[in-house]
Order: sequence, then C-alpha cells, then structure tokens
Amino acid sequence: MKTCSFFENFLRERSDGRPTGIYSVCSANPIVIEASMDHAKDEGRPLIIEATSNQVNQYGGYTGMKPEDFAAFVRDIAARSGFNPENLILGGDHLGPLVWKHLPEEDAMILAEELVTSFVRAGFSKIHLDTSMRLDDDPNDRNLPDEVIAERGARLCAAAENSVSSSLPVYVIGSEVPIPGGAAEEDTLTPTEPSAFRASYEAFRSAFERRGLSGVMKRIVAFVVQPGVEFSGNTIHDYERSAAATLVASLSDIPNLVFEGHSADYQRPESLAMMVEDGIGILKVGPGLTFALREGFMALEHIERELARSQGFEPSNFADTLDDAMKSDDSHWKNHYHGDEENLRLQRRYSLFDRARYYLPVHAVEKAVNTLISNLEGAEIGLPLLSQYLPRSFEKIRRGELEISPKALIKDCVRNALAPYSAACSPRRGA
Repeated sequence: MKTCSFFENFLRERSDGRPTGIYSVCSANPIVIEASMDHAKDEGRPLIIEATSNQVNQYGGYTGMKPEDFAAFVRDIAARSGFNPENLILGGDHLGPLVWKHLPEEDAMILAEELVTSFVRAGFSKIHLDTSMRLDDDPNDRNLPDEVIAERGARLCAAAENSVSSSLPVYVIGSEVPIPGGAAEEDTLTPTEPSAFRASYEAFRSAFERRGLSGVMKRIVAFVVQPGVEFSGNTIHDYERSAAATLVASLSDIPNLVFEGHSADYQRPESLAMMVEDGIGILKVGPGLTFALREGFMALEHIERELARSQGFEPSNFADTLDDAMKSDDSHWKNHYHGDEENLRLQRRYSLFDRARYYLPVHAVEKAVNTLISNLEGAEIGLPLLSQYLPRSFEKIRRGELEISPKALIKDCVRNALAPYSAACSPRRGA
C-alpha cells in the first residue's frame, strides 16, 4: 500500500459523502503498538504509528531511538504479530524545532531540517510539519505571525522533498497546534476561528509557492486546528459540535483536506464519531492508550496480590516500583504535576497526562512487569477476580472472545481504549 494513494482514496471517500476517518497511534510502547496491530488486523484496516520529535530524533530522543531505529522497532513488532507491513504507515509528529526552541531561529531550523530529513529517509511517509513554537530570538510579547510559521514550514517541506527516494510523503500542517501530551488545566477552550484557519492556510500556500512547492500542496492531507478538544491532568474537554460548527463549515472551502484532531485522548465514543463526521478526519491518540495499559497492569496487580498467598509467589509490587522510579527522576513529570506530596502521589499514579509512560522502560519497572506476568501465567485466575478487576475483559471471556492469560488481558485493556477510535472512523450504516 502506497501512503499517498491510501490518503487519496480516503479523501475521495469523504468527498463522496462517506464520513470515514483514520486513527493514528502515537506511542513508542511495544505492548501498545502490538495491541494496536492486533486490533487493526482483526478489523482489516491499515494502521498509522507515529513518533514525536521528542521521542525520536536524529540524536535518539528520550526513547534512545533515531528514526531508522524506530522504523525497525515497529516493523519487527509487525513481523512478530503477523501484521501485514503493506498496511503499516509510519508518521512523524510535531516535526520541527520543538526540541530546540531554546535556540535562535537559524540554529534551531538547521537541526529541524536534519530531523525532517532523517524521518523521510527512514521511510516515514506521514509528516506533520510543526513550526508553531516561538524560538529564542522571536519576540515574546506577541503571537508568532502566520507568515513566519508558514515560511519555516515550507523550508522544512523543501528539506523533506529533497530527501525523498521512493514513495512521496503526505503532509500535515497548521499553526494552532496543541502541545504534545496534553495541556494545562483550563476552564474553557475556544475552537479556532474560521478566519484564523483560512489566514493560516493561505500563508502556507503562499510560502510553498515562493519555494516552488505548489505541487506539494495536493499532498497536504490535513490541517491542525483546535476544535475545542483537549485533556489535562484531571479534566477532559469534550467535543462540542455547536461550538465548532463555524470552524468545520469553513473546511468546505478547501477540497481534499481534513482537520487532524490532536489531544483526542479520552473523548467519548459519540464525540469521536461526531468529530469524524464533521471533518476532523484524523484522530490522534497516545497517552490514553498507555493510561489504559497502566490501568491493566494495576488491575492485574490487584489480582496477583489476592492470589499470592494461596499460590505461593512473591508479588511484583508493580505500582510501588513505578512510583519509586518516578520519585527518583522527576524530569518527565515535574512540569505537569503540582501540589503537596499526597497530591503528587495520586497524580504520578493516576493523572490523565500519564507521565508514568516515560518510566515503563526503566529496568526496575520492566522487571516488575515481567514478574507480574510470570506470576499470573502460572496462576489460576478465577472468573470472580476477573469480574471484580477487569469487568470489560470478563465479558469478552464469557463470550469466548478472549483467553485468560496476563498478556492477552493487558493487550485487551489497550484495545478497549482504542475501540472507540476505530468505531468512529468507520462510516455509519446508511451514511
């Protein structure tokens, strides 16, 4: 499957009146990726896996993986999972000077060009160009002008196009881009003004034209706006169709384009369906899936503790081990969690930001997970405990749809979180 033709077919279906959508999994967690592949395989649909520029970049990012490493990592999971590689689309998210925004423009943009080039050369074919952040020498007393954002985006697009060796990538652009991983607590959230969307799009079109990239505009498949959707540590801003009505109506002015919905984690199923119907055709989900993964681990730990004495094994102490890892290194959560020690403890374990995901690869945490799985692989897990701690999986077990094994139960937690996104992306009967 060629990425460009896939998106062409997708946009054609939408123009024909079929409200189809695409969900994109933004995660570097191997269990989340494997569960997502299982889900897509069962549904017979392609799958987009994306890496952000702080996760993966030419210097390794916080995962320690360069783009070629991440591509090999995902393709290896696909091979082990029996997922057809032809149905796999790799995406680069927030590709731009985000990681180097503390530097002056020219220094940051040179590094951003290297970043985009490294993603394209590694076979990533869905490229989100994000130049919305203020750099060190930008004025800090006003918003970054659309023209500056667009010119920087066009510069990165030119670098990407010069790196293409096989299939042509598609692009996502936009200047009102939610920050990766969720935003701070807000009482209200205002959707992008239609005039702001149109002005930003025209700024990009002009910038691309000045750089001789007019032909690339047809490969811009999505535009990032704020449709009024976001989450914070304790709250979720649900999609409100009426509030976004004028914004989504303005999309009809530009053919073969959809909005890309960032921070769509934790949205209600009906909200996701309305988003897709209204033109927010690409749904991004990431922290919500590792949040579900962490919930699954903790649910299994409750079962493990109930069985430990009767079945003779030492508990894994997963939750405490994870919290110890987070307390020993606060770099991934200190800017997100605030309050006294008890509030910090609760946020470390349960926050919707799910900063715990950064600590799952820590050796001690991985060891605790392996112990948890090993303990329960040899245990007899009765239906009452499954009903108590994993009721959604219990129902599937009762219907004969799921086996009782710790690995299957953990992946099922991820799939349960992903299911509303895939359902929203499928056209409703009669639509």
